[in-house]
Amino acid sequence: MVTKKGVSIEEISNRYPVLYHMAEADTWESIKKHGLRSTSALLDLFQVNGEQRTTIEKEHRPDSVEISHRRYGKAVIRDQKPMSDADLKRCLIGLQPSDWYQVLNRHVFFWPTRKRLSTMLNAKTYKSQKHTVLTLDAGRLLKDHEAQVRLTAINSGCTKPMARPRGKQTFMTLDQFPFSERRGKYGVGNAVAEVAIEYSVPRIDMYVISVDHMLSDRLLENIYKA
Repeated sequence: MVTKKGVSIEEISNRYPVLYHMAEADTWESIKKHGLRSTSALLDLFQVNGEQRTTIEKEHRPDSVEISHRRYGKAVIRDQKPMSDADLKRCLIGLQPSDWYQVLNRHVFFWPTRKRLSTMLNAKTYKSQKHTVLTLDAGRLLKDHEAQVRLTAINSGCTKPMARPRGKQTFMTLDQFPFSERRGKYGVGNAVAEVAIEYSVPRIDMYVISVDHMLSDRLLENIYKA
């Protein structure tokens, strides 16, 4: 039997009614003002060009990078500690590591389950750091940005402990993603690894249910509730 590919916004939002985004601590006011931006969109806003931009967009970031703008203030671009050039060279299909970094930097990422959010919050690299966690209405967000929505079957920004194969087909549109097949094999919780939106979500505040400061799985404070 041939399994039909593709999934609708309605099915995705029914299965994953809320999405989660993990950001740097104390960034909610900036996110609310400027939107939730991919690295490339943030560099556009802050007018970062030349060698600095090339380094940020095309090279591995072992540490977070702070950028500044006379009008917009400061922003932090997250590190890429869960990846390495060596791992990417082993798992990339038809791409070089610099290509992959550019792909990642053009997307905004969301976790479709609390379990996946928890895994990231408790990762060795991040569990001792405070984070700002946005909880969002999946149905409204995805409906308004349907053409920009991409789904992945892997954690695209991680190659540890296993460098799963990845390439141009990793980020799939809704009509490409084999949701029914993956749900049957792996269950709903593992059918979709990431939800991504290309470039930016300018009015992210329209979709936010709550914003929390968290340390690992521990809620430190709720700073916004719709």
